[in-house]
Parts: sequence; C-alpha cells; structure tokens
Amino acid sequence: MAQITLEVVTPERTVLEQDVDIVVARGAEGDIGVLHGHEPLVTPLPIGELTYRVDGEERHLAIDGGFMQVRPDKVTVLADVAERSEEIDRERAEEARRRAEALLIEHKGTALEAQAAASLQKALLRLRVAERRRRHERPPQLER
Repeated sequence: MAQITLEVVTPERTVLEQDVDIVVARGAEGDIGVLHGHEPLVTPLPIGELTYRVDGEERHLAIDGGFMQVRPDKVTVLADVAERSEEIDRERAEEARRRAEALLIEHKGTALEAQAAASLQKALLRLRVAERRRRHERPPQLER
C-alpha cells in the first residue's frame, strides 16, 4: 500500500512528520479518512482526535483546533495545539478535567460558561487520547 506523508505543525513546533498508511480526522463535513492519492481539500478541524496508522499500528493525537490540507501525497495539519498520546501526562490531564468541571459549575449561566465547557472538552480529549495509548501498551491477557 502506498503511504502518504503526515505533517502536524503548531506555532511552537513540528509535532510529527512521518509516512503513514491512513489519516482519520473530523473535518467540517464529518469524519474523513485520507489515503495516498486523495483528492485535494482544505477543512477546518475542531477540537478532536486525529488517528493515523503506521504498519498496522494505530496512533493518536489530540488536536485543539486548526486546519487540515490534503494533497494526493501529503496531509498537513496546522493546529493551535497538538499532542501525541505518549506526550500527555495523564495526572495533569485529570487535574485539568477536575478544574474545568468545577469552573463549569461555578460559571453556569454566565458569560464564562462556554469557556469552561471548552476547557472541559479539551481535558476529556487529552484523557481519551492518553487512554488509547495505555490500552495499546498493556500486555495481552492470558486466557484461562
């Protein structure tokens, strides 16, 4: 299978540049899977998960908004923030979730409610992406 280059860039750094089998992300029209030879397109990316596969192994990134440009041989993601699953500190993400939940309760019905909800969404995304890594790292269970 022909591979496609995936490049994920934030204002601070290049998070990833690698040849991959497939890229899956949520675009403006819903989930999109991109293989080598895909038609060109540009789509905004909401806060969400980007999945890609290399040699049959799925890998995950948390994306905090941005844009995805697709060309037949390359996918470029320009994100406000992007983290690979192995970069996420689960304890810090859990603490961020607790803080965001408390802020959401505190600011319910105020102008800051949407900001607190977005913070909670980001924290939950980071926890979900970190959990996917943990599931892949666990040794297989022996059958009895």
